[in-house]
Order: sequence, then C-alpha cells, then structure tokens
Amino acid sequence: MKQLIILCILSVFATSCGNNKSSTAADDGAANASTTTATAEDKKVVDTKPYDPKRGEGKFTKVDIAAKLDDAKATGGQKVYEVKCSGCHKLTAEKLVGPGWLGVTTRHAPEWIMNFITNTDEMISKDPKAQAQLELCLVRMPNQNLSDDDARNLLEFMRRNDGVK
Repeated sequence: MKQLIILCILSVFATSCGNNKSSTAADDGAANASTTTATAEDKKVVDTKPYDPKRGEGKFTKVDIAAKLDDAKATGGQKVYEVKCSGCHKLTAEKLVGPGWLGVTTRHAPEWIMNFITNTDEMISKDPKAQAQLELCLVRMPNQNLSDDDARNLLEFMRRNDGVK
C-alpha cells in the first residue's frame, strides 16, 4: 500500500513537471492563436527591401579612393586602430578575436568596409560576407560608434597596412 501511494505521488509529480503544454483543447487553441499573432507581428518588422551584396548595408554607396595614400588620414586611422581595434584585430593575416587585417582592402570594396565599420549590426544581420566572417570568428563585432571621418581614416590606415603608398 505504501509503495502504491509513493508510485501515485511520483506519477503526479512527473506529469506535472513534464512538458508545459496545456491539456485542454481550449488552451491549445489560445496558445496557437498567440503564436500566429506573434508571427504576423514579426512579418511587419521584416525589411522587405532586396539586399544587394555589392552595396552592403549602410549609407556609403561611393567612397572616393585616391591612388596615392593620404598619410594624414592613415595616421588618424592608426590612432583609431590603437584605441578601438587593436584589442581584437592584428595587422597581419592572423586571427586574434576578429580577423587579421592584412589584405582586407583587397578582399572588400571601400564602401563595404565603411558600411561595416559604421553600421556593424545591420551588416552582420544582412550581409552574407559579414555573416560568414561571424561564423569563422564566433564573436560578434561590437559597434564602436565611430564617426564617418574616423571610419574613413581607418580605411586609409587599412590601405597603408596593405601596402598602398
């Protein structure tokens, strides 16, 4: 008898701690209705603009790059790198936390780099190249809140690092 009571208590405990689904049909209908509503609301938030991977996601559609390096901008970019970037990025091809910067200006268009620097979150959420990089590094780059001028200087520093004179 004692074993039967313990068995009943354990079975009640197990069924109450099992899944969180409701046992009544009315409750299931309400749960499904709220799920449907959430899905409909999610669709309202989704950006329906087509994505152009050559453009990136941001305000820079054309970045004028001179054949000759702008030393003043590159020096300003080096200061930004030392303060905001060097903790995660090396100037070689070696990965630290983020990818190494060697060759970055040959792998990506200037517009892509500028948009990634200034609009990191949107680029990671929409750009296939940025998403692939996230899969390799496993750490999402934080938004550094750089000004457009700082980002442009950083691009020039990247060009210097890649051997542009």
